[in-house]
Amino acid sequence: NIFTQQPSYFSDLDETLPTVLQVFNNILHKCGLQCEGASAEPQKLEEKVNVTPGNMPLQELKDIVLYLCDTCTTLWAFLDVFPLACQTFQKHEFCYRLASFYELAIPELESAIKKRHYEDNSVFADLWRRISHSRKRMIEAFHILINQVCLQPILE
Repeated sequence: NIFTQQPSYFSDLDETLPTVLQVFNNILHKCGLQCEGASAEPQKLEEKVNVTPGNMPLQELKDIVLYLCDTCTTLWAFLDVFPLACQTFQKHEFCYRLASFYELAIPELESAIKKRHYEDNSVFADLWRRISHSRKRMIEAFHILINQVCLQPILE
């Protein structure tokens, strides 16, 4: 693979991971949810967050779910084909940050999708399918990380 041909790509990955983590923080921010962990930033006093997944415009909810689905699928696919990257992910506390994101965002997004009234039921079906796919890919990526970082070293 490309990482064995060009070992400096590991440092590129290391520099890119904060951007990947920022994607999750951006989604939390757009949903009016508080970020947790090392990258949590204090909320400005004058900044009142009134937008939640339940009351945001439908198009914005769709955009967030599509963005999340694309991000989770890409993340999973990368780790699936290149599990050696897990060590670099772990240096950025990725498991903790992914679990925190999952715990904050997924229940809120699922609840908002279920409770919303749709003119076209196919929109509900598509959103539900995509949030379910996102959830599944996050869990699978987490399993790859745990397997590579925690379990494989014990077995070797």
